[in-house]
Amino acid sequence: MEFAKVTALLRATTLEAAILTGRLVLYPSGIVPERLAPAGGDGDPVSVTGGGGRPVVLLHGFVDNRSVFLLLRRTLARHGRDQVSSLNYSPLTCDLRTAAEALGRRIDAVLDRTGRTEVDLVGHSLGGLIARYYVQRLGGDARVRTLVTLGTPHAGTAVAPLADAHPVVRQMRPGSEVLRELAAPAPGCRTRFVSFWSDLDQIMVPVETARLDHPDLLVHNVRVSGIGHLALPVHPTVAAGIVAALDTEGAGQAADDGAASVA
Repeated sequence: MEFAKVTALLRATTLEAAILTGRLVLYPSGIVPERLAPAGGDGDPVSVTGGGGRPVVLLHGFVDNRSVFLLLRRTLARHGRDQVSSLNYSPLTCDLRTAAEALGRRIDAVLDRTGRTEVDLVGHSLGGLIARYYVQRLGGDARVRTLVTLGTPHAGTAVAPLADAHPVVRQMRPGSEVLRELAAPAPGCRTRFVSFWSDLDQIMVPVETARLDHPDLLVHNVRVSGIGHLALPVHPTVAAGIVAALDTEGAGQAADDGAASVA
């Protein structure tokens, strides 16, 4: 059993290294913020109907950018989600709340452009926490139907103590003021939450911190086996789970995890 665990960890670590290399190659392509495509030629909102579903907004993690979602965007497009946009927030952002406000402005622009009333959100790591703050604390539940988080430190992560020099990293620590705000009652929150967490995520310490547990929220936690933190937004099995989560209309408080094995 221990040998199997070591083998799985080595496999996941090798994959993480390969993904990091690819991430560094793609990073320059995502530095420039993405512009929303113009509306139709006559200036009318773009209609999103049928298989297109709701617009999807993607939010990257700490010191990353929109390039991380290249493969996920392709998967979403193949499944009819042709209105997908990303938001870059600066690594110099010193308050998670500021990024959440910027996310709100982005969502308003997407809704104005498409003529829709709701979007779906996908956030990786810190991006999921920013999106959650927007939904819970800034009234975003009126505009967000489903929020999918990938390896997000919902209860705070204790990884890399020396990184506390950055104020946003301090906001991701257990017991931070931001996390206390998110743990506060949220009665009537209308957004569905789907949280993917990996048992080999070395950035989430402990790994269970990426589970979302809140008595007032409609949550489904999905335990992923066999991959690490960087693989969550790019692995095809997780991408398929994201598509299924966004296409599911029902919601309910989940006592037990779903599971997705990619070993």
